[in-house]
Order: sequence, then structure tokens, then C-alpha cells
Amino acid sequence: MRVLKYFLALTALLLLSVASVLIGVSDISLSGLLSGENATARLVLVEVRIPRTLALIFAGAGMAVCGTIMQMLARNRFVEPSTAGTVESAGLGILFVLLLAPELPVSLKMLVATLFALAGTSLFLLILSRIPLRTPLMVPLVGIMLGGIINAITTFFAYRYDMMQSLGAWTTGDFSAVLRGRYELLWLTLGLTALAYAAADRFTVIGMGEAFATNLGVNYGRVVAFGLVIVSMVTAAVVVTVGMVPFLGLIVPNVVAMVMGDRLRRSLPWVAICGAGLVLVCDMIGRLVIAPFEIPVGNVLGVLGSAFFLYLVLRRRSRAA
Repeated sequence: MRVLKYFLALTALLLLSVASVLIGVSDISLSGLLSGENATARLVLVEVRIPRTLALIFAGAGMAVCGTIMQMLARNRFVEPSTAGTVESAGLGILFVLLLAPELPVSLKMLVATLFALAGTSLFLLILSRIPLRTPLMVPLVGIMLGGIINAITTFFAYRYDMMQSLGAWTTGDFSAVLRGRYELLWLTLGLTALAYAAADRFTVIGMGEAFATNLGVNYGRVVAFGLVIVSMVTAAVVVTVGMVPFLGLIVPNVVAMVMGDRLRRSLPWVAICGAGLVLVCDMIGRLVIAPFEIPVGNVLGVLGSAFFLYLVLRRRSRAA
């Protein structure tokens, strides 16, 4: 039965991928591609459509898995990279590189963004360990405030050095500029997602608390550091390539957890599949609503994520009542 469910889910993801490849300003038909008569359509397919669809899948799966890991590390369902200062820290790192060493290759820019994201996320967890948390809603509020401060610093320096246009490019998740040769960094997220699945049981255990994990013989600090590295590297790769993709790590892990519970060994593949599918759907909505123009995926997800965040808050309040 489980194999059948995976088969159906992967088939649905494949159908969404095919639809994503076929949607766009340039007309691409399967009959024209199979006949080999339309060279322009084949060029658009290879250079633009397939790279864009792969980038959507990798970014969606990676950010959804990052949200799950963040929620285990912070032990809070409202946390994900865009509500913990991780995304904003990666953006500050990219600005830092563009100001001081713009000639660096993309891989080194991602490394610097990873270090900034790691520092920002560690600072977020350090703040959480030092303040009394009277309600679970305090955790995302602390992360949003921290992200706001970091974003203000980034905006100040971007304005001062006339880089506001560059700042706008990585603050909105926009896949319209993805071409072959400009998205391959996202393949890294595939390997990091596999590493996260290999450590799924350890993340499940530390989600129950430091004392519980230590009693079971799990090295709490090492697993937390491992999770932070995965989250920071995936976030940096996505921000460097397509910009910020907000709320994805909030929506998907919560929906999957409502159905399947908190055991990551079982739920993490579904988080990755649903994350990729949601980003594909949002991208198609963005391309169809005002065609031939596009709405960035980040804006569509921002609307959905804000509504879902409010739903979670109201759902928790109704349970408390």
C-alpha cells in the first residue's frame, strides 16, 4: 500500500512537471517535439523549460525539508528559514560578497552566504535558549524580529552603495531568469536532502528535547550542528540562485505532520514531494494569472503562507479555548 501511495505521488509530480514544461509564452507541443521539425521549441525546452522545472523541484523539496529540520531544532511548528532569520542572513552574506569581492565564482558566493546563514540561525537558537518562552508564538516572533533587523542592515548598505536593484533580485523567489548553466547549484540541495533523510531518526529524537535525546545516547550538539549546516547550505543555494522562497517550510511540514505525525523517517519523503509539487503549482499560477507576464513564485507563496500562518494561529487558539 505504501509503495502504491509513493507511485501515485511521484506520478502526480511527474504530471505537474510535464505541465510546467509545456506552459509558457513560447508554444511547445509534444507533437512538434516528437516530429523534430520545430528546432526553436526544442531549444526553448532544453535551455529554459527543463532547467526551470528542475530548479523548481530542487528548491521546493530542499526548502520544505529545511523547514522540517528547523521545526525539530527549535521544537516549534511556526519556525522555518524565513521566520528564523536564516534567509535574511544569507541575503546579507550575498550583499557582503557583492560589495567586497564581486568577482568571486558562484560557489564561493554560496559558501559566504552559507556562513552568514549559519551564523544567523545559530544566533536565533541562542536567543531562544536565553529568553523565557511563555507561548509558542513567541518563537516565530523572535525570528521575524531578528530577520527584520538583519534585513534592515542589508537594505541600509544596499541603499548606501546603490545596490537596491540587486537586493530586489534575491528578495523575491523568481524562477523566470533560470537558464541552463545558471541553476546547477541547486543539484546540491538534492544531496543535502538525502543526507537529511539519512539522519531523520536523530532529528526526530532531538525534536523531543535535549534531555530526552541525551538519555537515548544521541549527541545533541552534534546533531543540531549537522541540521544547521544542512539548513544553511540549502537556503544559501536557493537564495543565490532564485532568491527567497518564503513560507514553504511552514506550509508543507505542518500539512504532512497533520496527516502522518512527527516521525521524520516516514514523513520526510512526503515533505520533499509535496514541497516540490507546491512550488510547481505556485509557479504555474504565477505564469497563468497575468500571462504573458509573470508573478514571482515568492509572491504567490507569500499570500498562501500568510493565510496558512493565520490558520495555524487561529487553530491553536481554538484548541486552547
